[in-house]
Amino acid sequence: MATTLITHIGELFTADTEGPTTIEDAALVIEGAHVAWVGPATEAPAADEMVDAGGRAVIPGFVDSHSHLVFAGDRAQEFAARMTGTPYAAGGIRTTVAATRAATDEQLTSHVARLVAEMRRQGTTTVEIKSGYGLTVHDEARSLAVARQFTEETTFLGAHVVPEGDPGEYVDLVTGPMLDAAKEHARWIDVFCERGAFDVDQARAILGAGAAAGLRGRLHANQLTYGGGVRLAAELGLVAVDHCTYLADEDVDALRDSGTIATLLPGVEFSTKQPYPDARRLLDAGVRVALASDCNPGSCFTSSLPLCIALAVREMGMTPTEALLAATYGGAAALDRDDVGVLAPGKRADLALLDAPSHVHLAYRPGVPLVLGTWVGGRPV
Repeated sequence: MATTLITHIGELFTADTEGPTTIEDAALVIEGAHVAWVGPATEAPAADEMVDAGGRAVIPGFVDSHSHLVFAGDRAQEFAARMTGTPYAAGGIRTTVAATRAATDEQLTSHVARLVAEMRRQGTTTVEIKSGYGLTVHDEARSLAVARQFTEETTFLGAHVVPEGDPGEYVDLVTGPMLDAAKEHARWIDVFCERGAFDVDQARAILGAGAAAGLRGRLHANQLTYGGGVRLAAELGLVAVDHCTYLADEDVDALRDSGTIATLLPGVEFSTKQPYPDARRLLDAGVRVALASDCNPGSCFTSSLPLCIALAVREMGMTPTEALLAATYGGAAALDRDDVGVLAPGKRADLALLDAPSHVHLAYRPGVPLVLGTWVGGRPV
């Protein structure tokens, strides 16, 4: 296989928890789709091709472990209303459901392709994509089929909200015919366990049905208020639970003791004017943390993990290094992946070249498009 040497790297951020997190004056060798070597530029082996980083920083590609990209329509007016004081209550999801059901497969595919390309330009190389805006057997299955064209990390979120009718009957639909139609296209199953959506008992039943069908569990929890969702995730040993905005001491203890990752989504708080999660509290308690975009048309229409990093540093008590680790290594862990989010020999050669000398510039220069190039599986995209 052909090899490529990326050299004259001012700072290589490896995110390698078993080796140095950063290497200055570094180089990296790609062989095929994987990293073959990392180390000081002066010790780099020969390669078939060479890329001169010019003293810039290289980081692992971002791993976005929470997004809702399969949708149609626009909710900009809802955002404008929130900025003038209307509280977010998740009710607008039904607006997107109507638009998504009316869209063709081709329209949905084109829209997801545009958003994934937008993510790539900002350094995201792995993305999880949920369903959840179809909420019928047919529309959930086709949403996941669309998502599967772009990622293997697909999540069945039929339990997003109850679209209409009796909640108990809808849970039966989600755990029966809808799950049967969706499971061939999904790796994960998720539930919005929250006031106005699904309670703890309903979430437990849905996740149990998903597990019986071979799907791994995920959970939205404690976004809008305190509740039992985070503790349910810990009890069930889920790999991650997402949002975690309102946490009691018992929630933090449960996350620490279970090892369940708290995936924080600061773009949501930016867009909804809710309080930001307290990442410092979690990290100091020994809880593992990931950062993700939650790109969706209602509560957070951003695909930018650099923005999320800047918000996490400014508003959530994280250091620039902690925030970048959470958006790379942490995101990979939240997807139970050990092949991405790290630049080390044997890992996938998914990486981003920054137009900056250090990863700190991701928070230091918020809003500036710092990603000069993105490689996925060893190839520039």
